[in-house]
Amino acid sequence: MTSRLFPLFADLRNRTVLVVGGGGVARRKVTALLDTGARIVVGAPALDPELAALADQERIEAITGSFADSWLDDAWLVIAATDDAGANRAIAAAAEARRIWANVVDDAELSNIHLPARVERGPLQIAISSGGGAPMLARHLREQLETQFDESLGALAELLQRSRALIRERLPDLPARRRFFDRILKGPIPALLRRGDAISAERALQANIDAAAPVRGRVALVGAGPGDPGLLTLRALRLLNEADVILHDRLVSDEVLALARRDAELIEVGKHVGGDHHATQSAIHRLLVEHATSGKRVVRLKGGDPFVFGRGGEELEALQLHGVDFEVVPGITAAVACGAYAGIPLTHRDHAQSVRFVTAHTKDADDGIDWRALAQDRQTLAFYMGVSGLERIRDRLVAHGRNANTPVALVENGTRAGQRVVVGSLAELPELARAHRVAAPAILFVGEVAALATRLHWFGTSPLQALPALARAA
Repeated sequence: MTSRLFPLFADLRNRTVLVVGGGGVARRKVTALLDTGARIVVGAPALDPELAALADQERIEAITGSFADSWLDDAWLVIAATDDAGANRAIAAAAEARRIWANVVDDAELSNIHLPARVERGPLQIAISSGGGAPMLARHLREQLETQFDESLGALAELLQRSRALIRERLPDLPARRRFFDRILKGPIPALLRRGDAISAERALQANIDAAAPVRGRVALVGAGPGDPGLLTLRALRLLNEADVILHDRLVSDEVLALARRDAELIEVGKHVGGDHHATQSAIHRLLVEHATSGKRVVRLKGGDPFVFGRGGEELEALQLHGVDFEVVPGITAAVACGAYAGIPLTHRDHAQSVRFVTAHTKDADDGIDWRALAQDRQTLAFYMGVSGLERIRDRLVAHGRNANTPVALVENGTRAGQRVVVGSLAELPELARAHRVAAPAILFVGEVAALATRLHWFGTSPLQALPALARAA
């Protein structure tokens, strides 16, 4: 797999950029560099008329002749734009030896820096690169973006640039400053600039600066679903892009976390086996309150849905106690999502008229669970966090009347690339899990609908069933 390029914007003011080549390709590269403030040196046996005119105007410096290593003296960047492949290789090698960034036009392999396609609106630039592998695609995207972003964006960028120091002085706290810019960019100022009314736009910005005041932080309790980032709600995605701090469970997928704003502070607060869960939950409450009261936008990112075995209610009570504003964004709970991805309908007219969500971990002993009710037929049971308690679940259900031949399905890593589904009967449940080494995160489905996974599965690999030796023993 080819490594990705890392995008950068270079400050070339008063720094030497060498362009080797005197034809049309070199001219296009020089034209792109003229406004950067760089000291542009062009070397070639001869220059085309436009390059020669730039040299006469002293906008560039010219060296006549064939490339020599000495041309690289003082250079920060070199662009090889000759029509001689051998010369281009020599230029790239000489630059590499001196640790100078080099771009060889139309040769991605020889280049250690690439010049992107650009959309420019005043000081605002959007750069597009395919890593040199598909330049026509980058050009196509640039043409599309040119039509989407009007020239008023340049005026907006210049207006904000002029006011930057005053805004920073008035709002030294970064989270408060981000919220200020959110209001500005979603308010009337961009529309005023599109109409060409720069004076009104500047007055509106100044009024907003004058009225700026620190804003209280708040907490959003957000459900991340079981792993597939495509299952996030639009509201959840927006909050991830706005958050200053994200407190996330251990099992929130990397793909979901990758959707957060790049400079957000990520804090893992997940509970671990053998840890003090009560103490951990208290620490989560403390962190939520501390960050929110300091003026930050906090996202408490929880796997599945925060109100389904997620202690979301406890966390809101802690926030309410300390006067912290909050909101809740539901997520797709594991039973719904994992059942869907495994081909297990939670209800079915022929098999189940109800569904029960049950946690295998309770605050106290499990004597509060109504096993007799759970053992009734024609219902689906979804056990969360049940991998370590399968013997207990089987024994209690069978003891209270559930048929030992009732189908079961274990869904491991549901909705993720590594999803596995194991199907069998209630009688063989613990042995089935051990035989296939089922591990957390996994959810257990008990009921006739579980057997449908063998016919209705559509995501990931086909469901696994009892191993031959296990089948014979059963």
